[in-house]
Amino acid sequence: MELGYTLAPMAATIIPFELPLPKVLPTIEGNVDYRTLRDQLVQINQMLVTSGLEDQLIEADLKQWLQGRSSVSAKAQQNRQLHSRRALRCNIARLLLKEDYRGFAVRAADSPLVQFFCGLAELDRVQVPSKSTLQRYDTWWPEAEVRKLATQLLQTGAQQPEKLYLPEAVDLETCFLDTTCVAANIHYPVDWVLLRDATRTLMKAVKLIREQGLKHRMEPPESFITRINRLCIEMTHTRAKQDSNRHRKITLRKMDRVVGTVAAHARRYRKLLDEKWEQTDWTRPQAEQVLRRIDQVLEQLPQARKQARQRIISGEVVENKDKILSFYEREVRVIVRKKAGAEVEFGNTLLLGENPQGLILDWELFKETAPADSRLQERSRERMKGAFGPVLKNVGADRGFHSEANQEALAKDGIYDGVCPRSPHELKERGHSRKFKKLQRRRAQTEARVAIVKNVFLGQPLRSKGYEHRALTVTWTVLTHNLWVMARLTLAARDEARAAQKAAMAA
Repeated sequence: MELGYTLAPMAATIIPFELPLPKVLPTIEGNVDYRTLRDQLVQINQMLVTSGLEDQLIEADLKQWLQGRSSVSAKAQQNRQLHSRRALRCNIARLLLKEDYRGFAVRAADSPLVQFFCGLAELDRVQVPSKSTLQRYDTWWPEAEVRKLATQLLQTGAQQPEKLYLPEAVDLETCFLDTTCVAANIHYPVDWVLLRDATRTLMKAVKLIREQGLKHRMEPPESFITRINRLCIEMTHTRAKQDSNRHRKITLRKMDRVVGTVAAHARRYRKLLDEKWEQTDWTRPQAEQVLRRIDQVLEQLPQARKQARQRIISGEVVENKDKILSFYEREVRVIVRKKAGAEVEFGNTLLLGENPQGLILDWELFKETAPADSRLQERSRERMKGAFGPVLKNVGADRGFHSEANQEALAKDGIYDGVCPRSPHELKERGHSRKFKKLQRRRAQTEARVAIVKNVFLGQPLRSKGYEHRALTVTWTVLTHNLWVMARLTLAARDEARAAQKAAMAA
């Protein structure tokens, strides 16, 4: 039975009701990976229930859902609670299993373990959410509510570790900072390839409109796509020719003329659909979806054409802040990291703060170009202070986070400065401190933690579209990662206790 309180009129409180009786998990032998996953999901299920965090998130959803509603039946509220519970657990399980919406829907239909964790299995049937429902679950709560839950999880682990079955309290006193790039799901932003993208998107939208019976005189839309593809192939071969720069300019001018014609056709069809959408089989929202698809490209196309001419024909440099990297992801930034195999990356900067137990204490995904690492340290400390109080005692990071202002601020707040200094002489002097060396040795493991969060949980590239959705996905990932780490710590302590008990009995 769900935990809750007495229902008041239109109050955001949970109605207690019997959850569907789950099936007993089958006993699987001979697969240690399955047993590990099963133990982790069972442990996470216990943590969500006994800590009250699940109820907290459901109440937050009810509060938002009940706003503006004069009356709601108990049955409707129970249904909302059930979906909220499933949304929380499906999001956690999907990220933990590294599945997309479609893949997780299939996994949930086939796996009794996933059905048990997500509350999908009943005695007489198994009702599995579709991929569209899973997509709605992904955005069920705003990022601020999910962040609040992730913060509460850490606070509960620090103040009441027994509620989460942790062998020791969560360490909020030490934090190791690092930054990385979360790559966007775009191709390498070549100027003339952007012109190809515009042609494909606009002509596919025009084709959809023509299929609904709205037509202007023009060549078949497919012919423009074929033409631009041939010019792209021609552009790639110009590098092997003599006087390649001249051939590149000639080819780009041909592409620019094709794109100009395509844009003119797209504007006419956009106007035609906007005025006569009633003559199609579409509803107005469906028509507006196509209109937005056309507008998204037409708004940026003049700048993309100018950018291509400026860089290829005029040979001028375009500032990073003025570049169009993708028609479909406007908040993508150029991040110069100068690392082997990734000198320049395209995405958003992510700041992570890890504690010695491997839990993520602080995180921030930047929409605009991120400031230098040295300017990120103070805002991270202020964020942790607001979330956990003035409990931070030690900070460790690489030399990118070092500055004299940060040194003074840490000393003023009574926080030990374990940041690697930029000066080799100062680094040599500080190397005599055991505490400094201990923090720096442990800081190296944060690189692995960043790789786990970015490559294993988030996936490379991150497929969420739009900055708001990417920021929400990052916060869900941090919550799932921390639950996973806590479950591993609890299970490891349990196994150690069992091994010690067996050794004692054998002795």
